[in-house]
Amino acid sequence: MLADGEIVGDGSWNLTIYVTDLNEKRTMVVKGDMHIGGVMLKLTESFGKEFKKDWSDHALWWPTRNKWLSRPKHTLDQYGVHADAALHFTPMHKPLRIQLPDLRFIDCKIDFSIDTFSAVIQLCKNLGIRHSEELSLCYPLEASHLKQNYQNLKEAKRIKNTQAPDTNTFIAATRGSSNSLDRSNGPCPATPPPPRSLSATPVASQQNGTLRRYGHHIYSTQSDGSSDGGYCGTPPRAASMDALDSLAELSLADSPIEPDSQSRESLLSPKSLLERARMNVGWLDSSLSIMEQYVREWDTLQLRFKFYSFFDLTPRAQDAPRLNQLYQQARWQILNQEVNCTEEEMMLFAALQLQIELQTLAGGSAEAADGYGASAGNASAPEDEIDAALCELQAQLEGGPPARQDITHVPELAGYLKYLSKCNNEYCAIAPKRFTLKAYKRGWISCRDGVLRIHGSQEAAARGEPPSCAVELRGAEVTPDAHPASGRYSIKLEVPSEDSMHEMWLKCENEDQYAEWVAACRLGSRGRSLADAQFASEAGSVRALLALQRPRPAAALSAHALPHNLQPENYLAPRYLKKLKSKFTQRLLESHANVKDLPLLEAKLQYIKTWQNLADYGQTLFVVRFMGHKKDEIIGIANNRIMRLDPHTGDHIKTWRFSNMKAWNVNWEIKHMMVQFEEDNIIFSVQSADCKVVHEFIGGYIFLSMRSKDANQTLDVELFHKLTGGWT
Repeated sequence: MLADGEIVGDGSWNLTIYVTDLNEKRTMVVKGDMHIGGVMLKLTESFGKEFKKDWSDHALWWPTRNKWLSRPKHTLDQYGVHADAALHFTPMHKPLRIQLPDLRFIDCKIDFSIDTFSAVIQLCKNLGIRHSEELSLCYPLEASHLKQNYQNLKEAKRIKNTQAPDTNTFIAATRGSSNSLDRSNGPCPATPPPPRSLSATPVASQQNGTLRRYGHHIYSTQSDGSSDGGYCGTPPRAASMDALDSLAELSLADSPIEPDSQSRESLLSPKSLLERARMNVGWLDSSLSIMEQYVREWDTLQLRFKFYSFFDLTPRAQDAPRLNQLYQQARWQILNQEVNCTEEEMMLFAALQLQIELQTLAGGSAEAADGYGASAGNASAPEDEIDAALCELQAQLEGGPPARQDITHVPELAGYLKYLSKCNNEYCAIAPKRFTLKAYKRGWISCRDGVLRIHGSQEAAARGEPPSCAVELRGAEVTPDAHPASGRYSIKLEVPSEDSMHEMWLKCENEDQYAEWVAACRLGSRGRSLADAQFASEAGSVRALLALQRPRPAAALSAHALPHNLQPENYLAPRYLKKLKSKFTQRLLESHANVKDLPLLEAKLQYIKTWQNLADYGQTLFVVRFMGHKKDEIIGIANNRIMRLDPHTGDHIKTWRFSNMKAWNVNWEIKHMMVQFEEDNIIFSVQSADCKVVHEFIGGYIFLSMRSKDANQTLDVELFHKLTGGWT
């Protein structure tokens, strides 16, 4: 009889295989030219005589190399499996704890053998979240992760796993198996925590079936209704694992008013731009499987919206789970100061949050608030959606800009504005010696074909005199700065030049002028003229946002009409808490008067739109070091550009548009990233994450920009991996 790993003359040897869910160790005689499929077939035939079991969900895992042997036609030699190897025959679907954007946890079974991108697609399909390509999984971070740069949390997790037992370590059977390898008898941090108290704020609707809600958590139960023991320090028993597949019965359209204290305390609040950049180290590699990234069963991962490019957001019932989870992620970003906002914007966010809570408590669910019931409404739902789509199309056609008689006419926006330019003399002839409020000048400013031209007076412009300054808006960063309560309407422009971004301010006289100039500057930064059809809608959205920020004391509700006490810390970011705490209730009710008539889904959508109008919205930051430089700097990646930021002030130093990008590559040997643009190339190393994460963000935004409005479009997974994989 051959010993383990012993090779005989014909080239065969004994291969050691651990069957994880049976806690059995087997050896079988194999040869190097034996296919993986043949190994699994021979193994299942051997166990089929002893155990009646469905082996279709099992595959071979190689712990030493940390990879799946997933190609059945490949041979052992092709995979490099030799006599000293030990393989695991283990289920591909394993239990995992997922924290949703609303901070609740769900226990579900995830395919650990497929790439993370495909696993997220399956998970979102079961949860009812549309456009799964916008989401991904990430590791939970701790406060210590923000204090220094980590390039790879996977490596830190691997080292941690080697110091404690995990599901890749075979342990002799000492108690009932949970469809996986048993853990040690000691404490198991990856097992589900105990449920919270029933006195916590309840969810608006209760679900029936195999998944029960307990406080803010959802956990599986036995068929007889008893608890499966999943919160008692050990994973749930195999008999209850089928309950984890019942995610289709779970609705994510409603969330608790407030999360439990432990979930709230686990949130991280970055104190600086560097800490914000370090928060992006936890993203999983979309091209690798979950198992290959040192995640084991009953570990906890977070499901989050990764790419800030949201397709077809509609206030309809079919999109209610996606809207709710996106609203929750935006809410916690604002309350934790991951995104900065003004005082007026903060009060608008608080008012919208209050309206959402009132609608949730009054209506019971997003479906009920939207008029989509689960009974009689189902029969007419398709017709209602078709009618809604036709009405929306008619409104777009009727509301479009009227046809101009002269199609060769190029529209122009002009008027008297105050301006302030901080730039070099070579760039502009009106740069003040000191950048102060007194340095503002009044002039006739016109915008045509994406170029700002400044004249001393309207008459000088009419006489055709050359402008004292001409500013190209293409590629500029536009930051609105409006304070309706004080009557201040300013626009900050950061205009690109050869070596840096030059700062310029425009000060408008009223709301209408401000809305038009914000729209004109935004279109100009994207390389579009005022003839674009989006000019009117862009200006209209700015006016609507300003109207919501204007308080209405006369229409405010009475504080006694509220169903619950208002705690300022639940509505305000810490930076405004001390200033507004004493007058919070009155300010909130005055702001709430503008949104008190919004239904539930409309309120959530308005919250998201207001979030999208913030200056810092959609910027994913990383700490990098540019080639030839010794100091760390910060880059931000948005859906259409890459920005170089000052680490201390956050000012834009340089902006590169994706429209001017030719290629992006990674030198995997030295971990350097190179992005090629039409005007120049940038090369840098990523200090706060793996360079693959940055590569994936760039490729992911390119992929999302290629989506069409065709309702029958299918998700091109192969194209996503081609753009984000980073491999030739």
